[in-house]
Amino acid sequence: MGAQANLAIGAAAPSRWFASPAAARSSAADASADSLSGLTLRLGALAALVVAFVAFTFAVAGGSLNLFDQQVLQAVSGAWNPSLHPLFQAIAELAGVEVTSILMVALVVFLVRNGPAADAWVLVAFGASQILETFYKTALHHPGPPRSVSHADGPSITELFGVSTTPGNSFPSGHMVRAVVVYGLIAFVVRRLAPSRTARALAVPVMVVLILVEAFDRLYLDVHWESDVIGGVLLGAVVLVSATIWLDRPRRPEN
Repeated sequence: MGAQANLAIGAAAPSRWFASPAAARSSAADASADSLSGLTLRLGALAALVVAFVAFTFAVAGGSLNLFDQQVLQAVSGAWNPSLHPLFQAIAELAGVEVTSILMVALVVFLVRNGPAADAWVLVAFGASQILETFYKTALHHPGPPRSVSHADGPSITELFGVSTTPGNSFPSGHMVRAVVVYGLIAFVVRRLAPSRTARALAVPVMVVLILVEAFDRLYLDVHWESDVIGGVLLGAVVLVSATIWLDRPRRPEN
């Protein structure tokens, strides 16, 4: 991004400052073509993710994955170790509403301070993900694992407002939606803007590890079915790709 917060790959090459006007125009045209090509690919990926999420939701609603969910629950329950409970409660906090909200606000502040104020609209993606999660949990009858097998989740500020934490409709997993959106966006920005080559190289692998750890945490605490976890990842991916399309939107050339 630098001072202009240009998120396009390969943007802001210093050599262009000394190029002729014709060469500069050619370079700008090539960059624009690359940007449009990348945008087309990402729009295609977004469409595929939407179709996958909708199809998966229908499968969950129809009960096609019930046996699969039960098999995964039995396998994970057999590995339960009470001494590890506090550790997995702490892991749950990484994708809780509180931590992810703080990280998202910090990311938006960084983007605004280092680029166009319009980048702040990426915060809408986080809000939209929470609205969509609530909508599906309200509209789709899909009770979570019974209390007899589930374990206490990480503490949340929602408990202070009397919000029920007993198992109800659990599709999709809100923790997974937030993990994919927030840590995905952080990885996206770090990969594009970090001055350290090591940080850029590690951004995506670290994000993937965090998401996988959070996914296992949901299953290990028996607070979600495997289908809830997969649904959360798919919905989070839909929102994440949409947000990166906005951050990579075509920019007007500067004078």
